[in-house]
Amino acid sequence: MPTTLAAQLAALELGHLSIASDPGARPLARPEPEAIDQTLAAVWSDLFALFTDTILEDQAEELGWGFVNLFHRAAAKASTRIDRATDEIRLLLATNDGSEVHTAELEQQVERAQAAEGEMLALEALRETAAALYLAETGSSWKPAGGSRLSHDALSTSAVVQGREFLKARAEGKRRAAMPEGTPVVFAGGRLSFGSADDAKAYGDAIWRTLDRVRANVADMVLVHGGDGKGADRLAASWAERHKIPQIAFSLDTRLGARAGFRRNEQMVGLKPRYVVAFAGNGVLERLVIQAKERGIAVVDRRGPLGTNPKHHARTSGEAVAA
Repeated sequence: MPTTLAAQLAALELGHLSIASDPGARPLARPEPEAIDQTLAAVWSDLFALFTDTILEDQAEELGWGFVNLFHRAAAKASTRIDRATDEIRLLLATNDGSEVHTAELEQQVERAQAAEGEMLALEALRETAAALYLAETGSSWKPAGGSRLSHDALSTSAVVQGREFLKARAEGKRRAAMPEGTPVVFAGGRLSFGSADDAKAYGDAIWRTLDRVRANVADMVLVHGGDGKGADRLAASWAERHKIPQIAFSLDTRLGARAGFRRNEQMVGLKPRYVVAFAGNGVLERLVIQAKERGIAVVDRRGPLGTNPKHHARTSGEAVAA
């Protein structure tokens, strides 16, 4: 959907139309936010209590993902109905003959589009509440299997936008919901293994602490990352969701083979980010750091052990050897 339905209808100059409705009909309201929170929290609690100490316990995260996805898919279907109704509205306007039959049909299409938008916004509200429960339960930011997780409500923030979709939207100058406003900050880090749970926790804490400091300097931050469901990207995405920071996820384009990582680097630095936050990774990540420095982009370097500054680590190690 290019933008909100209200903006689309305004662009189509439908001010002369009125919506024909049953005078006795009561307009259907969206569920109250408090009711959504309480109801889904109760359902979620009962659902996961059912899995505890059973054969399904290991499947709890996947089943929780599917629970959130129910609302996401329903919202996507409502969005499709809006698009179809909008296309019909444009067609009817183009063929307007001024007849009562034509006007009535046009009003019906507008009514259908408005009803579908109300459904979409309500379902997105349910999805966002369920996604917050998923984050609290698993520590991971929920994202759909394909496409983006958008919030079209003016009071909401786009949660996760896929990189290719974002670039297309920006090039076309539309689809406002897929274009988070703010200052890009690129985060990059690979998958690591740790010798102990304490080391893994220290690494995760270093990522969150670093992003907290960056956000203190970039109030309108938009987090740009690789969208990996494991490792450093997962931790960064969870931080962004907890702090309601918009995200743009540039997943690898597997069609490009070995060039996919380097192409992703070009796309991310092409957004002209304020910072590149770099944790330990592979050669593709090292190339990203080089590209950022060549373009004058500040690099927050945390590629040392457990997310430390490598220069600081080298200095303290040298002092220890000297001692």
